[in-house]
Amino acid sequence: MFDVLIIGGGVSGMSCALVLGSAHKKVFVQDKKIGIITHQKTSSLQEALFNNAYGIPAGKLGSELLTESVQHLQELYPHVTQIDGEKVLKVSGEFPNFTVTTNKNSYQTKALVLALGYSNTFDIDGLMHYVEPHKKAAVEKQRIQLQNEDHKVADGIYVAGTLAGWRSQLAIAAGSGAAVATDILTFWNNGIAAQSHDSIKK
Repeated sequence: MFDVLIIGGGVSGMSCALVLGSAHKKVFVQDKKIGIITHQKTSSLQEALFNNAYGIPAGKLGSELLTESVQHLQELYPHVTQIDGEKVLKVSGEFPNFTVTTNKNSYQTKALVLALGYSNTFDIDGLMHYVEPHKKAAVEKQRIQLQNEDHKVADGIYVAGTLAGWRSQLAIAAGSGAAVATDILTFWNNGIAAQSHDSIKK
């Protein structure tokens, strides 16, 4: 049983996983099991080139970021379970007992984060009733988002990045994923505001 399972290995999903992973020394996180299904084949990063993203060297390829982020998570936070080569087909159940079914396995989780792109090819059974037209994308592109209030779709279900209704910009997607992570940390901390920072002073 995962305490949280992140679906999607793009910018928002990996950002969420990195923040959650970095909080492992906090008392209220030490017993938590965190997982991420690192599906990246349809990520918009595959063809991206970055010259205007804060903190990222000019000329960096999105495909490089995808590979590097997985390695970063594995090296610094190996306690975060990475599930590769699987595509989510169905989500069933309700908080705090969801079943996430992929093309190869099924997983139990208390909460989940949907961090997939905003393509109208989204087709996860059990979540389709949350789909609505994207509110910030050009109508002719037929982008979609999941109904949510400040990233929360329903109890135990969060959405991040473009699928949450944000525009397609790396810094925005990364921030959205980090925001969801801090919401989850706050929930685990009995509602007391929580985040995870490293400091050279420590």
